[in-house]
Amino acid sequence: MNLLKTIAAVSSMTLISRILGFIRDMLIARVFGAGIATDAFFVAFRIPNLLRRLFAEGAFSQAFVPILAEYKNCRTQKETSQLIDHVSALMGTGLFVVTLVGVIAAPFIIYISAPGFSADPQKFSLTVTLLRITFPYIFFISLVSLAGGILNTYGKFSVPAFTPALLNLSFVGCILLLAPLLNEPVMALAWAVFIGGILQLVFQVPFLMRIKMMPNPCFKSSDIGAWRVVKQMGPAVFGVSVGQISLLINTIFASFLITGSVSWLYYADRLMEFPAALLGVALGTVLLPSLSRCHANNNKEEYSRLLDWGLRLTVMMTLPASLALALLAIPLVATLFYHGEFSVNDVWMTHNALVAYSIGLLGLILVKVLAPGFYAQQNIRTPVKIAITTLVATQLMNLAFITQLQHAGLALAIGLGSCLNASLLYYKLRSYRIYQPQPGWGIFFLKVLLALAVMGAVLWFIRGNSASWLQNTTLERINRLIWVVMTGVISYFSVLWVLGFRLKDFSKYRAD
Repeated sequence: MNLLKTIAAVSSMTLISRILGFIRDMLIARVFGAGIATDAFFVAFRIPNLLRRLFAEGAFSQAFVPILAEYKNCRTQKETSQLIDHVSALMGTGLFVVTLVGVIAAPFIIYISAPGFSADPQKFSLTVTLLRITFPYIFFISLVSLAGGILNTYGKFSVPAFTPALLNLSFVGCILLLAPLLNEPVMALAWAVFIGGILQLVFQVPFLMRIKMMPNPCFKSSDIGAWRVVKQMGPAVFGVSVGQISLLINTIFASFLITGSVSWLYYADRLMEFPAALLGVALGTVLLPSLSRCHANNNKEEYSRLLDWGLRLTVMMTLPASLALALLAIPLVATLFYHGEFSVNDVWMTHNALVAYSIGLLGLILVKVLAPGFYAQQNIRTPVKIAITTLVATQLMNLAFITQLQHAGLALAIGLGSCLNASLLYYKLRSYRIYQPQPGWGIFFLKVLLALAVMGAVLWFIRGNSASWLQNTTLERINRLIWVVMTGVISYFSVLWVLGFRLKDFSKYRAD
């Protein structure tokens, strides 16, 4: 299997979902703006979305996939199928209980996660109602993650990568069709989450049946493999999802700031997640099963080469994305969100958060590559210790930055925390001799920096002044942004090509 082609396939499916996601966010910005209703929804949606990243995509995937890969490579199909059956039973039971508790305890959850909302009874009540509708999403999407882990282990990467597009389609449909019919239009966003969770789960069922790995939930207390997954999940929550915990704590801080702060952080986070998903999620998705396979086969040299390949690809693709987000913050925010109820002030406040977020993009994506280096070996303890250290450091930075920088200070703390997390993971991988850098990193990095300097100069020159972007029509902004972005992309990769970079240099690594 050519890993670069696989990543390209996953990224292309993710791109479809992200484009639909931007259409979704453009509609939300146009219809609802950045005010009480959107603050309430983003807080309500962030809770189940956080749990999704913590327990479903985060801890569960990192705990389940390496063990499933071990069974697939070293045991019979019947034993592998039984593992899936037992894990699905345990997971389904636990999810049902969590969902029930979440719906009942919604007022308490909002009071804890956004205490500043309690000062406004209307805002608090609305957020509680929205949370009760959206909370069952964690049940559906966790089962989606189970299905996705199975499909990824069996090499069906494109299906799980496309699945999130269905949530965005649900949002678009509910905003356009359901919102005008409701007395409280923002309720349509909550129902979109609920419907989207069901659609994603149903979509993956035929593909599981095709590979004959459709779960048949049954509980067997003596199944060692299932309990290994559960045992690994607990500490993995911290190891892989510290950034999401920081985002939740940021919501607590932001709830005490002026109205709109939660929304500004959300819109900036959505823009930052675009490159993070296209590269970081795709790399993590493909690397974890490949690394797990190498570990099961005791192929240490290939294990290290896979990590090195992932790190080089991350540096080459993430640094220009980070620079572009900072330089093109106003063009991006104005083009995507400056419509309807979204004001000029909202554009500038979102710009501030996006520039702060961009500083930590490299660290955020590096974590997606470095953490699997431990999880594929079923080493949970090391990334957990690093995650706790990072979490504490991030909150100290929150306290240091929030007074002067307000919501942008919260974004900056998240970015710097991600860089700290990545740095510590890298240090430990080297210390344990899990990863040994391949030759040529020095000249590789210098070439990337030179291409980055050329791209930065080009973008700085052609982007124009910020005021012009706010004066253009929507169509003019779209056409102009496409031209600016394409010019930046061409300038960057042209310099790399002149310096000797070739696609074949990154496509020769294959999974065993």
